[in-house]
Amino acid sequence: MINLKDKRSLENKITKLYSLKQLEKEFGIPLHYAKHLILKHNLKTELRNGRIFVTEEGLQEFLAKPKKERKEHHKSFLKKIGPGIITGAADDDPSGIGTYSFVGAKFGLGLSWLALYLLPMMTAVQETCARIGIVTGKGLAGSLKKRFGNPTVFVLLILLIIANTINIGADIGAIAASVRMITGINFYVAAILFTLLIIGLEVFVSYHQYAKILKWLVLSLAAYFITAIIIKPDWFEVVRSLAVPKITFNVAFLTANIAVIGTTISPYLFFWQSYQEVEEEKDEGVLEDHRAAIIKEEIHEMRKDTISGMGIANLTFLFIVVTTAFVLFKNGITNIETAEQAAAALKPLAGNFASLIFTIGILGTGLLAIPVLAGSSAYAISEVLKWHEGLSLKFKRAHGFYGIIAASTLVGLLMNFIGINPITALYYAAVINGLIASVLLVFIFKIGNDKKIMGVHTNPGWVKVFGAFAMVFMGLSSIILIGMFILGIK
Repeated sequence: MINLKDKRSLENKITKLYSLKQLEKEFGIPLHYAKHLILKHNLKTELRNGRIFVTEEGLQEFLAKPKKERKEHHKSFLKKIGPGIITGAADDDPSGIGTYSFVGAKFGLGLSWLALYLLPMMTAVQETCARIGIVTGKGLAGSLKKRFGNPTVFVLLILLIIANTINIGADIGAIAASVRMITGINFYVAAILFTLLIIGLEVFVSYHQYAKILKWLVLSLAAYFITAIIIKPDWFEVVRSLAVPKITFNVAFLTANIAVIGTTISPYLFFWQSYQEVEEEKDEGVLEDHRAAIIKEEIHEMRKDTISGMGIANLTFLFIVVTTAFVLFKNGITNIETAEQAAAALKPLAGNFASLIFTIGILGTGLLAIPVLAGSSAYAISEVLKWHEGLSLKFKRAHGFYGIIAASTLVGLLMNFIGINPITALYYAAVINGLIASVLLVFIFKIGNDKKIMGVHTNPGWVKVFGAFAMVFMGLSSIILIGMFILGIK
């Protein structure tokens, strides 16, 4: 009688199989590139005992392909920018740029250290959201609904939509103001044109093409790196401000801390990244029978993507603070409330070019962030109500999903026509965001650590530690912010 070991050996002799690690060691095909080829159906595979193996026939077919064709496969792999980078870039929306500009102008480098200390917390939060999307195959709202029920989720989602819509309104205003600064076009005309452009792109462009547009818009963040280089700051002073945090116990400093934390760790990012991990799987065509076997590699790839995205977000935050600290704070200009005010103030002090680059950055990040804000609301509501949802679906198959995107964007536009003060609106949005985030993080980490839901893919130790820090930070921020709101302290 043939034992199990001999049976497997016989099977492998009949059909030579290679593990992904063997492909890397023996044929120089990197692990993540091999996974990419499998997902794109360019390598034939077999599933044995829950593990994926590439067949000898499949490997030889791939290696026999013309060099030009293999080069094209490699190009598509290198071009891949994941949801984590888009999410990180969307974190630096015009209202966020306004917050960072305010902080740099008001306190100089006094709060620059937050860019360093918030990074591991942001990464832990976003990895957990992405991990939930990859493992469960559901968006965050669906997982929350399954674990905690409808009433809790509906309350959180209503607050999410209100906060997202306010942010959309402020971002549309910032885009229109930036366009007016560059071209002189009427503010309201610019606001309407860009609102229609954004809705049109989300509704009528396929996910595959739309994702490419979002990825190109990530490059708009380079504007803040360029601006910081142009002004030639004292980099030794910058490094020192990161290494030795300065904390002042007064209302203004505390409010600025809370504003930065609320802007950096935002609920719409939680929902967006979890759904985009699911969309990426749809777009790449993950094979259902291979899913469990390849999931570990997906998580590993997601982590690199998330760390990169959060790193970019925090570097952008740092460079905006550096720019406004050395140009505005050092010249006594300390009252900056919006991103476009910062761009205008830079002009006489840092030159036309620095101001123009800063303004272009506002435009690019606005075009990136508004679809993310509207999309996160649409994904969350559609999943809970069991509507057809996803940017990968055409409009005729997902009326409700695209209706939420259009409605929230149009309501945001309307805010700019009825005289709502954007600074006051963002203050109220910060209160709501702080409340949602502090509660959501508790639920999110419960799911991420739940073996019944996540199986063997629960959060690793470092995510649990920094996730706990994030929950404490956001919880305290929420309590303080609500207290200040009740007392009328701004």
